[in-house]
Amino acid sequence: MAVAKPSPRDLRFTRALAVKNAAWTFDAVPADARKLVRHCLLDWISVTLAGAQEPVTHMLAEEAREQGGFPQATVVGHGFAASSRQAALINGAASHALDFDDVNMSFTGHPSVVLVPALLALAEARGDSGAAFMTAFVAGYETLCRIGAAVSPGHYALGFHSTGTIGTFGAAAACARLLQLDADDTADALGIAATQAAGLKAMFGSMCKPLHAGKASADGMMAAQLAARGFTGRSDAIEALQGFAATHGPDFDPAAGLREPARGLYLRDNLFKHHAACYGTHAAIEAARHLRETHGLEENHVRRVTVHASAGSEGVCNIPAPRTGLEAKFSLRHVVAMALAGLDTANLASYSDESTNEPVLTGLRDRVQVELVRACGALTQAEVVIETVDGSILRRRHDCGIPATDLGAQGARLKNKFSAIAHPLLDQESSDEVLDLIDRLEDLPDLSPLAGLLACQPVRARGH
Repeated sequence: MAVAKPSPRDLRFTRALAVKNAAWTFDAVPADARKLVRHCLLDWISVTLAGAQEPVTHMLAEEAREQGGFPQATVVGHGFAASSRQAALINGAASHALDFDDVNMSFTGHPSVVLVPALLALAEARGDSGAAFMTAFVAGYETLCRIGAAVSPGHYALGFHSTGTIGTFGAAAACARLLQLDADDTADALGIAATQAAGLKAMFGSMCKPLHAGKASADGMMAAQLAARGFTGRSDAIEALQGFAATHGPDFDPAAGLREPARGLYLRDNLFKHHAACYGTHAAIEAARHLRETHGLEENHVRRVTVHASAGSEGVCNIPAPRTGLEAKFSLRHVVAMALAGLDTANLASYSDESTNEPVLTGLRDRVQVELVRACGALTQAEVVIETVDGSILRRRHDCGIPATDLGAQGARLKNKFSAIAHPLLDQESSDEVLDLIDRLEDLPDLSPLAGLLACQPVRARGH
């Protein structure tokens, strides 16, 4: 006789995640994971210092100044402190403003931009140690990705921006661990997060996309803080009838979320960006760059370009004719044209409004067509086919979804990224000190020295 499968409500998925989250200790974090936390923090600092100059960040900072509040935590790059909630909101938006931040494909989103702003603000306000920060980061990261594994791929495909939705759970879980909440209170924190989780992919290319990250970070932090005060939420909020999973996707699989990840930790699958555009464009950029460099291509050599990309790119990174630098970051056609034109796709200045509408570049873009095919699989895979004016056919496939195995080389590359984009906000002495503090993160008694260096001074917003 067949045995009936338990319903999702019987599996107590939310509670199981809360138990795992509450069990994390610093001693349980492996050495390579500690190194990866430092990598994530350094990369977050890099993109947040740069993103602090963006109009979206200035607007949020101006709003916070106007509202006022008890100064608890640093607003990166703006020279003042705000409430921990305001700081998490502003710094979260700043870190995602340039779409240059890290990625994990288990939830098709950006982990550090929701985890670090909340943890840094809360740790600074409370005086928590670097080791506590690292433990909480890993706990939140793993919980975030487990929820992503349970609701993928349908949640993202349905139109939800996972960084904003699932990211709210991640921030809540991370802050719950920093506050040392037990499993019961952590489950309540996840429930409080569930009813706040929001973010639409339809907003890609607008200021609302980075706002999703800021809101997720701030709302997740508040969920944990309220749970610490005894505020209650459903402890089965993810799997409940009309809960998060039922209302936010068609293919909830709690077993997938509770299964151990293939490499032991989801953190080991973290991917860092080295092009300042949507990660769904990176495989095509790499393929186009390879063909240009290998064959010595110039703009006038190219007759036609076809990009074979994942069908999932539609609604994510397939804006056909971007008008602004922000829209260009979400346009496969445009970034491939940039790569073929020899523009530096890691340089933030390459995504200005002026560059996006430059006639030679738009003329090359007009020769690029995108074909979305299921055979390409994940957003991390693409093939670029170039027909040259002499009739040659050149093709190159690339998959940018393979994590680095040489963490030393990855760290060096991230330090180069930091050096390239941290200025003009940090001078050399301050930059060196930031790197030193990150190297000694687990030994820091509190994070105020690091936060103080990141305050910097405000600069004029790009585009203002």
